Amino acid sequence: MRVLRLGHVNLSVPDLAAARAFYGDLLGLEPAPRPADAGVRPGCWFRLGEQELHVSEEPGADGSSSRRHVALEVDDLAAARARLLAAGLTLEEGRPLPGLARFFARDPGGNRLELYQVSTSAAPPPPPAPAP
Repeated sequence: MRVLRLGHVNLSVPDLAAARAFYGDLLGLEPAPRPADAGVRPGCWFRLGEQELHVSEEPGADGSSSRRHVALEVDDLAAARARLLAAGLTLEEGRPLPGLARFFARDPGGNRLELYQVSTSAAPPPPPAPAP
């Protein structure tokens, strides 16, 4: 058996309306249809290329101290930075990595997000070697 790809990521937030505004309006993610029988917990889904981001409402959810995160590749990191700063978010710089420019932000539920862009001035890191 081998894992083929990431299907989706699910994040928990205490306020679904704030999460919809953050992911849909601020980041501009396209809503994805959510089946009516997707569960008893309120939530919303967004498209991320071939994958999806699922957001579930959980009263009391707070990821504000966790370093766990989802990484989102963007085509214009400077524009993403300006947009998030204009919205009043606090950004955290990540340690430098070869071939990547990046920073971190938190969504309304405290979930940590890494936004990154492959640097045009350096080659991207090579993919991991396949297991023997």
